Amino acid sequence: MKFAHLPLRVSIGAYFLNSGLGKRNLEGEAAQAMHGMAVAAMPQLGQLEPPRFAKLLSYSEIALGAALLAPFVPAPLVGLGLTAFGAGLVQLYLKTPGMREPGSIRPTQQGAGLAKDVWLVGAGLTLLLEGFSHGRRRG
Repeated sequence: MKFAHLPLRVSIGAYFLNSGLGKRNLEGEAAQAMHGMAVAAMPQLGQLEPPRFAKLLSYSEIALGAALLAPFVPAPLVGLGLTAFGAGLVQLYLKTPGMREPGSIRPTQQGAGLAKDVWLVGAGLTLLLEGFSHGRRRG
């Protein structure tokens, strides 16, 4: 792991690990609400039962958090994972009714929590692109 990546990877990795661990036992109405919001943005997720969706989301967050914290996982690989996860959250923001001001990408008060996830895409792309450009300079 490049020393300059340490603050980014540790802060985001710890956040994801904590979030994933917090969702491990999500059931009932909480799992249904999370699943319903995801299905509204990505209808193909409707094939999963809410408890299964919650488990998969939990495991994904734990895996991404652990990968970010593990110094031996290459920056481009964790950057790709972070970019994909962040893009899914941005899609959720863009497709969920009530998250944006009418005719705008500006968030409503309700959508501000999801709109801020665009930073995950930026952080992921930074790790992805910097990792590739760093490798290219060596060659």
